[in-house]
Amino acid sequence: MAAPSAEERRRLYSLQDEIASKIVLEDRFSEEVVAGVDQAFISREDGREMVVSGAVALDPSLSLISKSWAVLETSFPYLPGLLSFREGPAAVEAIRRLEAKPTILFVDGCGVNHPRRAGLASVIGVTLEIPTAGVSKNVLCGTFDPPDRVGDASPLVYEGERVGYVLLSKKRCRPIVVAPGTGVSVESALDLARRYLRDHKLPEPCFAAHQHVNDVKSRILSGEFSF
Repeated sequence: MAAPSAEERRRLYSLQDEIASKIVLEDRFSEEVVAGVDQAFISREDGREMVVSGAVALDPSLSLISKSWAVLETSFPYLPGLLSFREGPAAVEAIRRLEAKPTILFVDGCGVNHPRRAGLASVIGVTLEIPTAGVSKNVLCGTFDPPDRVGDASPLVYEGERVGYVLLSKKRCRPIVVAPGTGVSVESALDLARRYLRDHKLPEPCFAAHQHVNDVKSRILSGEFSF
């Protein structure tokens, strides 16, 4: 899978700048339908790579409302900072297939904690006009002081701006990174992540989406699901 040319990268960066210009870091969400989306990959014998996206919609008590999935072929390689072009199309399609439109969506990926302020959570949120929060396992950009105790969070600062928080969510686990995508403030993104933590490292909508997409992947590989 060929890396994009310099000209193509400039076009992609321009698209990210356009997304970033549309981001709103104000609270415009409700918790009527709390959703999560996550991705997995399948490498086929013919050399093609498929992106599997799984989305779940939950009510405020975190009971399941609906779930959906989508599979698309990717022709875009893994490149830090350009993840949305690899995973975004399948994620958007899976979310569109949910029976209930999310009023707040947790995305496995960065939001404004991104070199161009346009991580996967921001791209999905702006594209679908849905408030989003990004939850990632690694710091893509910025600096922070490591949190010491479970529940503690340290500001993630990039170019003098607070773009998220690094949250120690569970004992004996690495911290997670929480940031707004759009329609959510930096402080509310952290508050939401904390309130939806249960027994797992990830907030429950993220964990449910992770479980769902891995189940879908397993059923595709077993031949139970086709696409």
